[in-house]
Amino acid sequence: MIRICTSLSSANYDVTLVGTKNSASPPLLQKSFNQKRLTTWFKYGPGFYAEYNCRLFFFLLFVKADLFCCIDLDTIIPVWLVSVIRNKKRVYDAHEYFSQQKEIVSRPGIYKIWHWIEKKFVPLFPNGYTVGYKIAAEFKQIYKVNYEVIRNMPLLKPITQFATNRCEKYILYQGAVNEARGLEYLIPAMKEVDATLLIYGDGNFMGQTKRLVESNNLSDKVFLKGKLLPEDLDSITSLAYVGVNLVENIGLNQYYSLANKFFDYIHHLVPQVTMDFPEYKSINDEFDVGLLLKDLDQATISNSLNRLLKDQALHEKIQRNCKLAREQLNWQQEEKKLFAFYHRFLGNK
Repeated sequence: MIRICTSLSSANYDVTLVGTKNSASPPLLQKSFNQKRLTTWFKYGPGFYAEYNCRLFFFLLFVKADLFCCIDLDTIIPVWLVSVIRNKKRVYDAHEYFSQQKEIVSRPGIYKIWHWIEKKFVPLFPNGYTVGYKIAAEFKQIYKVNYEVIRNMPLLKPITQFATNRCEKYILYQGAVNEARGLEYLIPAMKEVDATLLIYGDGNFMGQTKRLVESNNLSDKVFLKGKLLPEDLDSITSLAYVGVNLVENIGLNQYYSLANKFFDYIHHLVPQVTMDFPEYKSINDEFDVGLLLKDLDQATISNSLNRLLKDQALHEKIQRNCKLAREQLNWQQEEKKLFAFYHRFLGNK
């Protein structure tokens, strides 16, 4: 969202990004766009969603705006309602195939609620965009909406000296430490890999991840480093020898995923082990930026990691491919589509 809001602000749109505040929220950093945090009494569960939707509704009801954009299903109801009451344009930004997340499809009662919301309200947002071609195709087939595809890619920046001069062969996992990210398969696989694994991030699977490290006696090889600001994570990624992007095939959201870390590794010339899922395979078939996994078997993961660690010629070839791929797969290219999308509704600023 920071990337999208910054781009729209640079195009002279007056942008306000709205979110929530809790005790763990870091201070807001100065940005080129407005930022607003809504405080809620409830911090999680149904109570949180109900309270946040109410607070968001009343905030949007009186804020100055020409267009409202909701991010995923958890804000779609108040945005739709306010846009109707105020007769304003509305857009749906689907960062995920929300109802198809593992933590939703694996809980029938929760799935029923979110699937109903998706089926009811997505068709009421004929204008929108999403992060991958497969999700866009699903939305078109099921909900009869023709969404743009604007992928969340990094800004193209100069390659740092570290990216081609790595002294230590460490493996990097970066991003949310959540369910369905393959950590319960990756950590045991590290027993057969002669390298260090650094995990940067936090999420709902952090407790289980700590227990996995301990139960597999890998405290001297797998290190949980916590969250970093994006600019700090850039330098860490530049130093990595191999990147990891694992996703369980549970729910279409996972199967059609196109994780930010996939592109981050490419931009920092980090050969990666990733999934043989449609979006990753399509890009890898064109650019050959990593090794694709057919499954999450412990031996499959460790063998692929060891190939990249031990085969220097393969590693160097993939690095060269990443260098070419990043020239096409970057935010400067994707934001052109973002500008064209909003210009249709709001005109050039």
